[in-house]
Amino acid sequence: MGSLLILLVFFGVIVALGLWAMGIYNGLVTGRNAWKNAFAQIDVQLQRRFDLIPNLVETAKAYMGHERETLEAVVAARAAAQSGLAAAKAHPGEPEAMAQLAASQGQLNGVLGRLMMVAEAYPDLKANQNMMQLTEELSSTENRVAFARQAYNDAVMAYNNRREVFPSSVVAGMFNFAAAALLDIPADKAHVRDAPKVQF
Repeated sequence: MGSLLILLVFFGVIVALGLWAMGIYNGLVTGRNAWKNAFAQIDVQLQRRFDLIPNLVETAKAYMGHERETLEAVVAARAAAQSGLAAAKAHPGEPEAMAQLAASQGQLNGVLGRLMMVAEAYPDLKANQNMMQLTEELSSTENRVAFARQAYNDAVMAYNNRREVFPSSVVAGMFNFAAAALLDIPADKAHVRDAPKVQF
């Protein structure tokens, strides 16, 4: 009878440890899915932004014939930003992919800001209804990108904290739950931190 009791206690402990590990594992999966979903929201907003840019360039092109270099820089930066997003979508959360995305978005922010500064010199362009509508939509999208990025970074921080604390770190290591990288704007690129000014 005593050995049966010891066996039952042993199996009870094994079952309790299994349930405990399963709870930790499920929490890690939930956290990983949360930051991946938050990244998908960034993707949606950046795609919306990319869709607005060609219309903005086309509208400006009619008025800014002598600013071809600026317009071409916007088109090139948009293409680079789309490549950065594609790389990040292929490997979301990986430090290199997030750094490439941040850098390409920073470059696009810079040339969009330059386009808006140049557009100030063209009163007819500033007064164009289509241009005003596009810049308002772009400004709104910039705000949505900022909110989506903050939600992503919050989800990444919660997930990384969960996978690094003991005893979750043991389960995370056993099942290869890798750390996720924040989408961070480098401090030495101040122009990247500021959304382009698109108000007329």
